Amino acid sequence: MSKTLYLMLHGQTLFNQLHLIQGSCDSPLTEEGIDSAKVAGKYFKDAGIKFDHAYSSTQERAADTLELITDQPYQRLKGLKEWDFGVFEAQPEFLNPKNQPERHSYGDFFVQYHGESDYDVQNRMNETLTRIMQQADDGQSILAVSHGGAIHAFLLKWMDWNVMDEKVRLHNCAVVKLTFEDEKFTFEEVIQNN
Repeated sequence: MSKTLYLMLHGQTLFNQLHLIQGSCDSPLTEEGIDSAKVAGKYFKDAGIKFDHAYSSTQERAADTLELITDQPYQRLKGLKEWDFGVFEAQPEFLNPKNQPERHSYGDFFVQYHGESDYDVQNRMNETLTRIMQQADDGQSILAVSHGGAIHAFLLKWMDWNVMDEKVRLHNCAVVKLTFEDEKFTFEEVIQNN
């Protein structure tokens, strides 16, 4: 029997609003970010979706988002953190490189600047989310609040790029619904909450 993962992007932050690169560094949720998280919480409540377990990255923007959605206990995990962009942290977004076409991401660009590669992020996200889902019982629903770059890297492992390009738009407070069965993640839908 399958298990359901609701993989959510945190609410809008000050750095998002200011168009600054935000990976391992942190900034607070804006009023819009707070409101969007509350809308997401209402969506889950109205849809009758209850979480058997909840997780967030160790970064405050993710934990704060989760706490606006549910008051249940949760665990903070480093494996769900955002991509580390090295010395580019807190710099203007226009400094981001172009995606490497063959990898559909920044690839290993940030490694030379003391950051992570897309595969580093993908591997730690996959290991963390797989472990979370393996620990859940059949039929359970899990909420995990993470970050845009980290979620993108994770989805590249499990989705065909053309399908992902067509169906996945990761805005603040978007939720990617996946099922987990036979050690595999399967994309179901994206729920937009902004």
